[in-house]
Amino acid sequence: MALIEVFFALVGACVILRCAVWLAHWPMIFFPSVFYPLPENFFTSMGKWAVITGGSDGIGKAYAQEFARRGLDVVIISRSKEKLDRAKRDIEISTGAKVIAIAADFTKGNIYRGIAEKIEDLEVAILVNNVGILPTQIPCKLLETKQLEQNINGVINCNVKTMVKMCQIILPGMVKRGRGIILNVSSGMAKIPCPIYTLYTATKVFVERFSRGLQAEYKSSGILIQVVSPFAVSTQMSGHLKTNLITLSAEGFVRNSLMHLKAGEQTYGSISHTILGWVVQAIPTWILRRDAFHHSFQEYVKKRMGT
Repeated sequence: MALIEVFFALVGACVILRCAVWLAHWPMIFFPSVFYPLPENFFTSMGKWAVITGGSDGIGKAYAQEFARRGLDVVIISRSKEKLDRAKRDIEISTGAKVIAIAADFTKGNIYRGIAEKIEDLEVAILVNNVGILPTQIPCKLLETKQLEQNINGVINCNVKTMVKMCQIILPGMVKRGRGIILNVSSGMAKIPCPIYTLYTATKVFVERFSRGLQAEYKSSGILIQVVSPFAVSTQMSGHLKTNLITLSAEGFVRNSLMHLKAGEQTYGSISHTILGWVVQAIPTWILRRDAFHHSFQEYVKKRMGT
């Protein structure tokens, strides 16, 4: 009997301790600049360059602009040369930073030697693996995806292989210098089983697991690796949704997420998205499995995107 009492006492103590830690974490979420301050020269102390995939638009361009504003030169890599040239010009004019633009289609598998050759002599302080694509603009069941075979290859190449290969290219230099930052952009939707976004969210789960494992491997080498998991951000991928308390602008999201850089190996990037993450994870999985939910969610996305 005494053993059972001890067991339940230990369980109760663990629950209380977990709740205390959770409550103590709240102020850190709401006041990241107080609990996780970054020195003004924090980013430039890591090196001279920031490399951003998907850097011609949206979150990627916002990261490039922010790092350029904080004193780094930047490399932006994306598919559209027209968008790259426009982003390059915007960043150079607004910040005075040097910008290298590299056109590369991340849905292909044979582009990395060319990228490596163009950045091999750069002292890279920060790598942002931001590039990502959806299989379809409007979510649907896997077998309803148009050009499914092509989409499978493209999504996995872009959302998964790119991150691994870019780490393979840039991480050795960071390890050699004993400093560097890698930010891998996942999605808040990867926190739950997400029907009708199955392929996309599965790749984002890979991003999270890979990032956290890589941080465990290279933290002792002085490398900070963090997975950033936003929900709605107003970008081309989301149909440039109107911003509000939940849907953030790309620039606003990036500024907020960098305030959480030292908050741990994973962040939602903002207070509102952190709260939304807790809410989403509380949704019973049986609701997510219902066809009625799938249909309602499809209609909601169509309405939000004006289609």
